[in-house]
Amino acid sequence: MTQQESADAAAGEAQGAESGRVALVTGASRGIGYGIAEALVARGHRVCITGRGEEALKEAVARLGAGRVIGVAGKAHDEAHQAEAVARTMEAFGRVDHLVNNAGTNPVFGPIADVDLNAVRKVYETNVLSALGFAQQTYRAWQRENGGAILNVSSVAGLSASPFVGAYGMSKAAMINLTMQLAHEFAPLVRVNAIAPGVVKTKFAVALYEGREEEAAAGYPLGRLGVPEDIGGAAAFLLSDEAGWITGQTLAIEGGIFLNAGWS
Repeated sequence: MTQQESADAAAGEAQGAESGRVALVTGASRGIGYGIAEALVARGHRVCITGRGEEALKEAVARLGAGRVIGVAGKAHDEAHQAEAVARTMEAFGRVDHLVNNAGTNPVFGPIADVDLNAVRKVYETNVLSALGFAQQTYRAWQRENGGAILNVSSVAGLSASPFVGAYGMSKAAMINLTMQLAHEFAPLVRVNAIAPGVVKTKFAVALYEGREEEAAAGYPLGRLGVPEDIGGAAAFLLSDEAGWITGQTLAIEGGIFLNAGWS
């Protein structure tokens, strides 16, 4: 066996090995959440994924590997669902080292001056309060005594003015502040960071690029929109021991769009 073949074999064994870590990833039946779950499974983690659709979750679990992954269906802002997801994770795997708050919604599009306040409440319930609720649950169940890491999925919309998705941008800015609050309170045993993706090619963001992908990508110095795999690797790093001295930070993963002095 050549040196390269030995290295490839070792890499394959490492990818298939159990890491001993367990993660709970919300909103992970598809898109960015699925990409993060996939990256964590590749690192040997066992994972619980959540989402609203039972069938979509079953399909995602089958693709990720039923031996290492379970799914718990429910609405992210429902406190009973949060408690069930954490309890099921503990029951199946005995621990919950990592939490990824990815579940999100954006039911409104248009000027913020005309936005329905009830719709804004829904956005905050799903995007912000659910993240806090899941963080409280995982902290009490495991992390307070044993440590771990939390990752909140924000957005570049939370880092600048975001025309026509203002309510969404407000909620994502709140997630960044929540990240800092949790990082301060949960230290030193628990690290808390956030990522702020640009436009990623998912069903959630399809309205931003469908039928005009080349035009939408033109503003990105790297010449393309993101894909879930771009986010998964960065998320796995921030949750890993390699990022052991990073907390309270927000990493923008945006193809260089801010080099052009803003996002729209």
